[in-house]
Amino acid sequence: MPLLARMVNAPLAIDVRQGAIASLGTVLADRRIANEGRIAVAVGPGQGSQIAAELDLPNCEVFKVEGGSVDVATELGKKLRSGAYEAVAGIGGGKTIDVTKFAAAMAGIPMVAVATNLSHDGIASPVSSLEHESGKGSYGVTMPVAVVVDVDYVRAGPQRLVRSGIGDVVSNLSAIADWELAGREQGEPVDGMAVTFARTAAEAIVNRHDTVDSQDFLTALAEALVLSGMAMSVAGSSRPASGACHEVLHAIDQLYPGTSNHGELAGIGALYAYFLRSRYQGLGEGRMDDILACLRRHGLPALPKDVGLDEEQFARAVAHAPATRPGRYTVLEHLALSDDEIRRSVAEYGETIDR
Repeated sequence: MPLLARMVNAPLAIDVRQGAIASLGTVLADRRIANEGRIAVAVGPGQGSQIAAELDLPNCEVFKVEGGSVDVATELGKKLRSGAYEAVAGIGGGKTIDVTKFAAAMAGIPMVAVATNLSHDGIASPVSSLEHESGKGSYGVTMPVAVVVDVDYVRAGPQRLVRSGIGDVVSNLSAIADWELAGREQGEPVDGMAVTFARTAAEAIVNRHDTVDSQDFLTALAEALVLSGMAMSVAGSSRPASGACHEVLHAIDQLYPGTSNHGELAGIGALYAYFLRSRYQGLGEGRMDDILACLRRHGLPALPKDVGLDEEQFARAVAHAPATRPGRYTVLEHLALSDDEIRRSVAEYGETIDR
């Protein structure tokens, strides 16, 4: 009898709640992850060291992660490989988790993601976003074998990083619209299950009216980011969570490094992409309004000037954006606006959003 279903890669354990860190030792001691308990722990400069110090793991060795570059990840990968560890836990924010995922893939061992903030959907994705000599790139890795999010630690961190995750997960709606456009115009296969995961994640957040001060909201956001990561795992690429929104994000990162964080730029990119759909295709105006309301409700930037860019700088980033993901078809590639048309669209975007 044929198997009329497909197997979906998913973490062995997902623990999102208050006090989840207290069970981390149990998760790491799971024999499906490590038979002998020889565990490495990679910690970032924030709360990671404090958590690592509280772990009851006698065979655990702690490595400090400074920065989020390919070089840092490669160096950690060499240490993990030479130490013959069975698994590694990455404890910290997005950079620490991305570095640890890459290093774990390099060493060929499972990785447990322990998130101390909710800045983006990398906590459960099969992608590492790392800095290199020319900017920042995305690298395919194995998704975490377990994900732990302690809401208490998230709440204790900078609120701006929590709000960043909102922008990233809501941008899924724009990425999905781009994927469906590529399906219609280019015949690109669209994975319905990946779309379902990514859309469900975004819809769980976009119209909620509670805030990051709410326990329920933080739990919903953490689960949405995990679900977004699983969407990428199902798709085998970042497609369900990365379209024109992330092309613009990566262009800003390359042209104007340090402008803002990942999720804030993803939110602006998604809003601008929906403006283009509304302005040139007569589509998505209602969804643009939903995203704008969500960004404003949570104090996220909506315009280039909100992150210190003028219209000319943002227009330059939009023109450069398609080059950041060669071969990916989005509303930017579809419209193929000239430089002058891009400048006009950016000016009109500012007028529309600022009204």
